[in-house]
Amino acid sequence: MAQALAADSGTFSIGGDLQVNRLGFGSMQLTGRGVWGDPSDPDEAVRVLRRAVELGINLIDTADSYGPVVAEQLIRRALHPYPDDLVIATKAGLTRQGPNRWTPVGRPAYLRQQCELSLRNLGLEQIGLFQLHRIDPEVPLEDQVGELKALQNEGKIAHIGLSEVNVEQLEAAMEVAPIVSVQNLYNVRQRTAEPLLEHCEQHGIGFIPWFPLATGKLSAPGGPLDEISKRTGHSPSQLALAWLLRRSPVMLPIPGTSSVAHLEENTAAASIELSDADFDALAAAV
Repeated sequence: MAQALAADSGTFSIGGDLQVNRLGFGSMQLTGRGVWGDPSDPDEAVRVLRRAVELGINLIDTADSYGPVVAEQLIRRALHPYPDDLVIATKAGLTRQGPNRWTPVGRPAYLRQQCELSLRNLGLEQIGLFQLHRIDPEVPLEDQVGELKALQNEGKIAHIGLSEVNVEQLEAAMEVAPIVSVQNLYNVRQRTAEPLLEHCEQHGIGFIPWFPLATGKLSAPGGPLDEISKRTGHSPSQLALAWLLRRSPVMLPIPGTSSVAHLEENTAAASIELSDADFDALAAAV
């Protein structure tokens, strides 16, 4: 089967000026176990990133905490100097104390420091999309977003995004600075962020679903993904991505992998057109 290009997923304009193909790539799985340390095969990680660009992916999501710094440095190693149309979205606001351990820190001085380090690790003069990885409950939201706005005014970041927020938090943040994207847990099985997605649709805000490939029991023998997969010849993961892409024009899935073969399989989902019946069956199965 010929490999489909990410362009088949359609395009979205982040912030009105960063046009990307809607199917992107998430870099978290390029690090070591527990999102900690170096990958077991750094050369394969580089191959994955280069192949992603070859397949037309021009939105790569990362974070200073992936590794930490490992993912950002791999992106620079693999892709710098960057293609003109490549948008690298990174994040700050979660600190690491070991494998699978994450603690939010949103003090303005810390966020500024991490932005400066991301610029250095990525080899950029300006970060296209800089996201607050988590809201720190110990720091006023206006101080956290206000520091990102200051960095934007200084030209160090182009656009501001948020991660794991609700509608009320998004609206409060937008009182401080323009917010062009949110990144929340969302997939065919877990859709508690539906109100936020609908709000993003109404306001033209990009919605980046993390953990987009959670198929679980849906792909078990006899389940709806399994049945559709057998009938269409597409894998359950491809169907899950196709469902997300059809769900909303502001949806920007970023499936991640450490394997070129899985990357190619995921990217092929960009060209899948689910029938109304299959789309509804998947939505109704949860």
